[in-house]
Parts: sequence; C-alpha cells; structure tokens
Amino acid sequence: MVVTSMTGFARVDGAAAGYSWAWEVKSVNSKGLDLRFRLPHGFDQIEAMARKLGAEAFTRGNLSINLTLQRPDRPPALDVNRDVLEQMISLAAEYKDGRKKVDVETLLGLRGVVEVIENQDEDEADIAARDAAVADGFTELMKALATARTEEGARMAVVVDDHIEQIASLTAEAAGLAEMLPAKRTERLMAQIDELLGSDSPVFEDRLAQEIALIVARGDIREELDRLVAHVAATRDLMEEGGAVGRRLDFLCQEFNREANTLCSKSPDLELTRIGLALKAAIERLREQIQNIE
Repeated sequence: MVVTSMTGFARVDGAAAGYSWAWEVKSVNSKGLDLRFRLPHGFDQIEAMARKLGAEAFTRGNLSINLTLQRPDRPPALDVNRDVLEQMISLAAEYKDGRKKVDVETLLGLRGVVEVIENQDEDEADIAARDAAVADGFTELMKALATARTEEGARMAVVVDDHIEQIASLTAEAAGLAEMLPAKRTERLMAQIDELLGSDSPVFEDRLAQEIALIVARGDIREELDRLVAHVAATRDLMEEGGAVGRRLDFLCQEFNREANTLCSKSPDLELTRIGLALKAAIERLREQIQNIE
C-alpha cells in the first residue's frame, strides 16, 4: 500500500436531460478534512450527499469543489426589477446632476436589480434525471481525485525514501565518529594537563579517571544515535504501511529533530557538529515532504 498525497486535481464532465455540467476539485494539504463547495442555486441536497462521500473517501486535505451547470438548448432568462432600477436611477441622478450622467450598467450589476432565471417551467422528471447524473458525477470526481492523490503520493514516496536514506547514512557516520570520541577526549585532556602543570607535576590516576569519565559521559551521544536508528526504522515501516500515515510521520519528524538538536548540543567535536547540522537539514527536507502526506 502506498502513501497518499493531499495534493491533487480532478475534473469530471457530463450531460443529462438537456443539461451539461462539470465538477472540479482542487486538493491541498490541511491538518484535517475541509470541504468547501461552490454550487449553483438549488443544489443544497447535492451538497449534503457530496459532504458525506468526501468524508468517506478522505481523512485529510482542503478540498475546493466547484460545480458549473448549463442548459445549451435553453439559455437562462433575465428578470429585471424595473421598479427598483428606476428608483436607483432617480436617486443617483440627484448626486450626478441629471439622469444622463448616471451609469446604468453599474446599477444593473447591483443585487436585486437583475436576476437570472434558469429553471423556468422545468419538467420535474428532467430535474430528477439531471440531479441523479450530477450526483453520479461527484462520485466519479472523488474517484478521480483519489487516483490523482495516490499517483502524487507514489512520486513523493521516492523523495521521502531518499531523505530517510540520507538521515540513516548521517546517523551511521555519527556513530562511527562517536566510537573514537572517548580516546580523542582523553588524549586532549592529557595534553591540556601537561601544558598547564608540566610533565613533572604528579596527577593522581583515580582523580584523572574520574574527570575523564565525567567528560565522556557529558558528550555521550549513543542514546541519541540509538533513537535516531529506531526513528528511521519506524519511518520506513510507516511508509511501507501506507495509507493515512501523515500525522504519525509528522510526529516522527519532531522526534528526529529533537535528537539532532541534542546531538549538536552535546557534540565536543567539529566534525560531529557538522554531521548534526547536516542531519537537521535532511530532517527539515523530510518534514516538508511529509506535510503533504495524508
């Protein structure tokens, strides 16, 4: 099973009972599922059905859904409210110093002056056939969007796998460097003691051992590295599981980042710090991709 992206677009066209219509949907990422509709007047019952189907098909994403409807064999009629228009013209003329200076086209665009009548003398059987076809079209739209999001998810999975592999490689590099840190820190401490006290000044072996143990313990990053290895394995398992795993992957990214920050703060070595910063950059690139996974 592959992961699913929250990004996608789909369009479905159709015709029935003398009508032509088109569904369009654009999907982007979101913390939850948000369905936003733009429907012609009189399609409230379609919206209720569409919301139910959308919630069954997806768990996350911001879906902008638009339905356009036309009847080529019967253009819509215009109903002009002439009484309201005449009142507006007269009122505007008072401020324009005469009716000739009134912009009638602007007044025609005001609400309540002109109304579009699309369903005059409609046959109930035609309306029922139209609504059934439009509803079926929405079902096809959701299937088309699911396919688009799945295809985008497959492309994203390749990129995510590359980022995970990079994180695993950097973790292994840090582990190899960490094995040499105790010896390097001991050598550095001994050199500093010789520089400060001189070779003739005695240093108690047990005291020196205590200091070395404290320094090594403060810079021990094995626990952070073990957690990073575990997070890499968990991320790969989720990608293999597929489906709506975006929230869990996002949580793992937070854990990745926490361990990388701790590694950098504990690092006593410039090379290890470089690896830690590279880890943070790789984790951020991974997080950017995961934000789009359902």
